[in-house]
Amino acid sequence: MKLIDRYIIKQFLSHFFFALVAIIMIFIIIDLMENVDDFIDAGTAVNVAIAYYIYFIPEMIKSMIPVAMLLSSLFTTGKLASQNELVAMKAGGVSLYRFMIPFLAIGIIVTGFTIYFNGWIVPLANSEKYHIEREHLAKGTRTDTDRYNIFIQDSPVRFLSLGYYDESTRSVSRVSIQEFSDTNLAVMARRYDAARMEWDSEERIWTLHRGTVREFSEYTEQMETFDRLPMENLFFNPEDIAKKQLQPDEMNYFELREFIQSQRRAGQQTARWEVDYYSTIAFPFASLIVILFGVPFSAQKRRGGMALQFAVGVLITFLYMAFMEITSTFGQSGQYNTLLMAWLPNLFFLGAGLINLLRVRK
Repeated sequence: MKLIDRYIIKQFLSHFFFALVAIIMIFIIIDLMENVDDFIDAGTAVNVAIAYYIYFIPEMIKSMIPVAMLLSSLFTTGKLASQNELVAMKAGGVSLYRFMIPFLAIGIIVTGFTIYFNGWIVPLANSEKYHIEREHLAKGTRTDTDRYNIFIQDSPVRFLSLGYYDESTRSVSRVSIQEFSDTNLAVMARRYDAARMEWDSEERIWTLHRGTVREFSEYTEQMETFDRLPMENLFFNPEDIAKKQLQPDEMNYFELREFIQSQRRAGQQTARWEVDYYSTIAFPFASLIVILFGVPFSAQKRRGGMALQFAVGVLITFLYMAFMEITSTFGQSGQYNTLLMAWLPNLFFLGAGLINLLRVRK
């Protein structure tokens, strides 16, 4: 690595971390001003409030890393240009493309880190944050009653009603399973009713205990009783029951993908979760794309200095977020390809960034 690369990286990282910390502090102050009444009314201890914002920080970092990357590229390049250091580099034979290599290298590293960070660290932190909200702020409260009267669609034609789920024993009391005709969901083909259903961890199947099974035909009904009946055709497991209580941003990549597959298998519309899943992977690449805007724009001296560069950074961020929200809405409607809608903001701004780079004097 050449001396010039180390110098650029040092300048870029110092601006990046300063911007990221400053933005996070602003967000914490604003959020605290909005929620301080809730903390006081709930009698929340200071250490709990501090823990809440510690667990909130990863979500802020997730959202603000591309903004910090953009501002850092603008400020670093703008500072070098204003002090004529960039001119000296060009005079020494360093082209704009060569000048951008350290920026792009950092962008690739940050993108890779953010994919892992968003996929695993942020969901864990969100889960703890939501736990504090439920336990201390009465937001989205989850009580023992959530284990009662659980309804699951296990397939397009199979519906389950679970009276009470005991998480410690992985068993269900008062179970009813209705299976309908493949051709007409208004016609019930079979029904199971049991006093208890238990999960066999070794066989990984559910077993009904002390119940009845009814077979329905067009004009007749047949009923049989049983003491024990293995149900090998049920798709869901105890983890799926627990996940029904989770929000998508509490799930890591693999959990969210499995959740989407289970919902699709049950015949549910999964577009909104698919957009969340693909966006979680697509969004980190914004950290790399914004460099194509920041560096070429600040490579030439402009009137307005840092104020103009900050305004440009805010404008680009606003446009990207607005475009991402619009495409997400279209994707969640289920009428458009969810993968394309999740990646469309990146593709659009990548094209705009390349055009911006080509128009600047090298």
